[in-house]
Amino acid sequence: MVAISLKKVEETAPALVSLYKSAGVSLEKHGLGGLRAAVYLVVDYSGSMKPYYKDGSVQALADRVLGLSAHLDDDGRVPVVFFSTDVDAETDIALAGHRGRIDEIVAGLGHMGKTSYHLAMDAVIDHYLDSGSTHPALVVFQTDGGPINKLAAERYLCKAARLPLFWQFVGFGDPGSKQFDFLRKLDELAVPHKRVVDNAGFFHAGADPRKVSDAELYDRLVAEFPKWLVAARDLGILPPV
Repeated sequence: MVAISLKKVEETAPALVSLYKSAGVSLEKHGLGGLRAAVYLVVDYSGSMKPYYKDGSVQALADRVLGLSAHLDDDGRVPVVFFSTDVDAETDIALAGHRGRIDEIVAGLGHMGKTSYHLAMDAVIDHYLDSGSTHPALVVFQTDGGPINKLAAERYLCKAARLPLFWQFVGFGDPGSKQFDFLRKLDELAVPHKRVVDNAGFFHAGADPRKVSDAELYDRLVAEFPKWLVAARDLGILPPV
């Protein structure tokens, strides 16, 4: 049984039906059909992100994450953290009110700052712990570059490896940019020397993320999740099935 039925999506968010169907195909393909998991979205609100808000790329990602979440979680909402130098907003996006939701949130935010990951990571960790959930969590963490405090970001990722959280980083921008070198490093941090389990993945969505097909995006969002689930269960981070 899926968390939210196709019928409910058709009734509450008809524009997301094709995304919901595409997400379902990817989940089944990766052996994740029927899985229950919390889904988070973290979005970069630094100054260089302005074009991606303006052209709808951030809203498109939010819609796609909602389509995925509907299979994994039953509340029809995705908690969202906006970050730049600090945490700019902690809110959520619901199936029923997804249209234009990103613009609505951003309209209430202030200055677009620099890029600092660790406070946003801390906000997700706090939200997850406060929720009392025993399910695994998939955190879709979007950014267009490396953080100003690399050491803090690495430290938080390594500490979070003991929690049922998997961080899927998504890069917006030129795939050849050195801005993403740090994310490649995070993706490949040594296990168990640096962290108890490989709890992160990374992929580029390119300079125009909307051009990535729904099928490819979902495949890449969940590709490393199954391997982490197995390792996390083996280590007792998640209860056995």
